[in-house]
Amino acid sequence: MTTVVLVLVVVLVVALVATFLLRRRFLLSGLGAVTMWLRPVGAARWSVGVAWYAGDQLLWYPALSLSVRPTQRLCRGGFHVEGRRRPTIEDGAVPADSQVLICRTGAGPQELAMDPSTVTGFLSWIESAPPVGR
Repeated sequence: MTTVVLVLVVVLVVALVATFLLRRRFLLSGLGAVTMWLRPVGAARWSVGVAWYAGDQLLWYPALSLSVRPTQRLCRGGFHVEGRRRPTIEDGAVPADSQVLICRTGAGPQELAMDPSTVTGFLSWIESAPPVGR
């Protein structure tokens, strides 16, 4: 009986790991998908995830999740980059060669960290937003 339970647990763990890896591969295979760290200003921890450019929205999916829905939807028209900096020792998990953008968004202040080549594409995407009517 214990052997059967042990085999079922191992199969379940392997299935979860395979699902997690397939989800990540699917997310990164999409056109316009980039790895991006996200942190609300003042929060202690960064969250790593995959961001997709989807029309006028940036859809952000956490890397450590099995969900197929984005947890953040940030609208391009509401994005304002207020500053840029290099990661510090307090940023912990963010790679040292990344750029951190301090942004004001419709969802509140956010910090986004990404590879320098990704920053160029991200800023181009924001600047290409259609003008907001008054």
